[in-house]
Amino acid sequence: MKKLFLIPIFVFALTAKAQEQKKYNYSLEQAIAHAMTNNYSAINAGRDIDASKEKKWETTAAGLPQINAGVDYTNNFVLQKSVVPAEFFGGNPGEYAEVAFGTKHNMIARATLSQLIFDGSYIVALQASKTYLKYYQNAKQKTDIEIKEAVINSYGNVLLAEESIAILEKNKATLQKTLSDTKATFTNGLIEEESVEQLEITLTSINSTLNYNKRLSDVAYKMLKMTLGMDINDDLKLTDKLDNLTVSNLDLAFSQNGFSVSENVNYQMAMNFQEQRELELKLQKSKALPSLSANVNYGATAFKDEFQFFTQNQNWFNYSNMGVSLNVPIFSSLARSSRTQQAKIALDQAKTQLTETEQKLKLQYAAAKSDYEFSIEEYATAKSNLALSERIEKKQQIKFTEGLSSSFDFNDAQRQLYTAQQKYLQSMVDVINKKAALEKIINKQ
Repeated sequence: MKKLFLIPIFVFALTAKAQEQKKYNYSLEQAIAHAMTNNYSAINAGRDIDASKEKKWETTAAGLPQINAGVDYTNNFVLQKSVVPAEFFGGNPGEYAEVAFGTKHNMIARATLSQLIFDGSYIVALQASKTYLKYYQNAKQKTDIEIKEAVINSYGNVLLAEESIAILEKNKATLQKTLSDTKATFTNGLIEEESVEQLEITLTSINSTLNYNKRLSDVAYKMLKMTLGMDINDDLKLTDKLDNLTVSNLDLAFSQNGFSVSENVNYQMAMNFQEQRELELKLQKSKALPSLSANVNYGATAFKDEFQFFTQNQNWFNYSNMGVSLNVPIFSSLARSSRTQQAKIALDQAKTQLTETEQKLKLQYAAAKSDYEFSIEEYATAKSNLALSERIEKKQQIKFTEGLSSSFDFNDAQRQLYTAQQKYLQSMVDVINKKAALEKIINKQ
């Protein structure tokens, strides 16, 4: 009876798990769009922008009217006593009487309205809050660019693993047939056993490489899912093919469009850093200016020997006042001057870093452009070499079958073909990845 009870629970658990697993069929562009919304880094970068907007309002609110209210309650469970001449109360001259002043219970209800009228540092803080927001907007843009490149690389790695598996499966099937025919020939005494053993060695090597690529494919899929912000147990199918993606990325004209350093997000962030240092210098200078603020206070005080402040006959004694506060910095023993000089040095450092960033980006662009153009050349070479290797292997197979060449010659042709196949696949992935790297430098969205 207990087993019968567990069966529905087990079935329900399997059904719930199947419902939790999501299914996706994505092209590369769809995968990139998904990652822009669901990648973990992209989500937190968006939250950084939201937090910086709140920080900007916090800074703005510091210069707007502030209202504070409070209640103070004091329980004088032992009243402080003083002495006065006893003759005040009809006593003997020269004697003193103890007198307790105050009541056991005191309460004050108060409210304060304050307003900043002028403060140079507040004006600089408002400007800094805009720069602060701009920094996180640039950081979000940089994160999106890096995520796009990561998706392209991960997507290409999955396609590479899948294509490698397909080619290895084809090579394995062809080799198994050749091995079977060779064994039959050996049985008839028309070929040496060494030829059979050589093919068996090659087949074992192919099986090992095939198993490795299958494991690699599983890891590559999980890496891609992580980059997309998916659960690694979700079902993901890729709709783009490696050769189609490669052809669509063959664009030599793209690398000739030129490069504007100011459009690169790293340069923009370096500019943002310089602006922050400029504002820090302004902040130190603003501290030499006077500041002016005003406040209005209103309150009421009540006194009782018993805690009965909320009765109708309770007397509250009101008070109110208004004040203006002017603070004028006069002399700081050159401390302000020292802080200002430090801010100037920090600004000069930021300018130097901006120049360094500009030069590095130009160098990175030249390298990325060269790598992309070279990848296109390598792709054309690998494609041509693959066609040649296929023809050579085919000829050697015919010669080997007819007994016109040795197993070593056939084995060399096979290995040359397998190497050409892998180089061709890798050259296609390189074209895709190198263009992605160039787009990252150019800041192409």
